[in-house]
Amino acid sequence: MARAMRIGILTYHFSENFGALMQAYGLRQWLINQGHDAEFVNYHPRYVEEGGDFEQIFSPARFRRNLKIAYLRLSTLQRRLFGSRLQTEQLEAFRREVLGVTGPRLESQAEVEAFFASAEGRFDVLVCGSDQIWNPSAQKGLDAVYFLAMSDAAGARHVAYAPSFGKGSLDPSFDTEVRNYLSGMHGLSVREQSGVDIIRRITGREAVCVPDPTILLGDFSGLLKTAEEVPAGQLFCYALRTGDGIREVAEFVSQATGAPIASPYNVHRRWREIGQTVYPSPAGWVAMIEKSSFVVTNSFHGTVLSILLKKPFLTVGLPGAKGGLNERVRNLLQQLDLMDRFVEAGDRHAVSQRIGQPIDWEGVQRAIDNLQQIGRSYLFEQLQEVSGRGHE
Repeated sequence: MARAMRIGILTYHFSENFGALMQAYGLRQWLINQGHDAEFVNYHPRYVEEGGDFEQIFSPARFRRNLKIAYLRLSTLQRRLFGSRLQTEQLEAFRREVLGVTGPRLESQAEVEAFFASAEGRFDVLVCGSDQIWNPSAQKGLDAVYFLAMSDAAGARHVAYAPSFGKGSLDPSFDTEVRNYLSGMHGLSVREQSGVDIIRRITGREAVCVPDPTILLGDFSGLLKTAEEVPAGQLFCYALRTGDGIREVAEFVSQATGAPIASPYNVHRRWREIGQTVYPSPAGWVAMIEKSSFVVTNSFHGTVLSILLKKPFLTVGLPGAKGGLNERVRNLLQQLDLMDRFVEAGDRHAVSQRIGQPIDWEGVQRAIDNLQQIGRSYLFEQLQEVSGRGHE
């Protein structure tokens, strides 16, 4: 058994998004299950979800950047004024009590480096975790902190576990930054095959393609024990980014099965509600999937949790310009031989065929086991490099 280590995680643990919270929980909980002390470095820069600062330089690129900042600031203000106070409190409680997030918020690279120079900021291993932390933002571009490319007083091993560039390719204008940032990375993995290709093109290094932390952990029974009571037998509709397409599919399945629709409140929602709006905690969100009779979603993590909890589901493709975001879930479904559960909006024939079609859960579990072995073997190898000892 490898010796117990102190491990610091950098990811979007603060996001007001159930999927982001589940991937953060999955990585930390798996590390804790191996006997390690894993905690989140509370880096929460203002440019993520809050917009950051306007730039006074006038150019087309800066104008687009400032528009994005204005939108994020307006969204943040709208959530504070008109959002669900109950859900805000539930999210804060989850971060504090389940994710164990403590300490002051760190908003800049300088504050992160000062933390690492302090006694409480000394780690054996630093992990930049999953989610689109390597996706250049309109406000910031690339963030060196999420590449672990900053001063580290303890000289920890730097490990990437399943970060994403967020798209199938990366603008070559970022090549030099990525090459420099990754030069100090000891263990290199990404969430998608496209990320493997990007890193190979830029650095010549081979990254390992590993599964999302929700799949790495696989078992959410511990979290379910903490969930509030939720109704059983509903059709759970989890929509992100748009209600277009998924609304029609959910209503069609509801009519065919007789199950009422429940859809969780979404702070980013810009569409009218689908069925009854509910306000679950993060653990309650998992419980609603577990207690549902059917799941309709356009979300990657909505799909993953439906699969892990063995619930009949349909994943509805995002339409139009958002269609490029379907690649991640399509890749997963292909790996699990579940592409027949992916339907395009408006394809009623495909939906009607799939509603009562059984899923080969034994075959799916074998494929999940294989993915988990890849992720777990990668992390065991990285931790062994620090401990100098094998694991059982």
